[in-house]
Amino acid sequence: MALATQLILTIIVTIAAIYDLRWRRIPNWLVFPGIVTGIALNTFLFEWAGLKASLLGIGFSMLIYVPLYLVRGMGAGDVKLMMAVGSLAGPAPWLGIFITTAILGGVIAIVFLLIRGRLGKTLGNVGFMVQQVAHGQAPYANPELDVRSGKGTSLPHGAVIALGTLLYLAIVRFNG
Repeated sequence: MALATQLILTIIVTIAAIYDLRWRRIPNWLVFPGIVTGIALNTFLFEWAGLKASLLGIGFSMLIYVPLYLVRGMGAGDVKLMMAVGSLAGPAPWLGIFITTAILGGVIAIVFLLIRGRLGKTLGNVGFMVQQVAHGQAPYANPELDVRSGKGTSLPHGAVIALGTLLYLAIVRFNG
């Protein structure tokens, strides 16, 4: 990933984290230009291979994040932020960012739930979700599992995406 791409990616995810922590939303004025910038920059730097990488990065992010949005496990801003990350990073780095974000998010969630005394309740909700999905039903029948209801415990996932992205970039920079 080019240095310019890494810098733009750092700026976008940092601003997204600030907005998500403060207002619990990620603005469209940030993510849509981020998507376009990723496509344009990668196309400029790497021509057709860069365009292909950007589009695959967007596609991978949508493949994983859109279903999470559809079952109300994720907000639309998180989906669009990961699309911007994918357009800038391309498919292989996006996958690394996704895995880093998932692991980091899991650790943060467990600590957060332990502090709030909700780990047992959350594990019960996970069991409910698995049961619902196994029966072909959407798991958001329980308002605690619907990010739009405001009744559940949720993390600002945009901030977690930012931390995961920055950690991934640091690891890549350190190792390479």
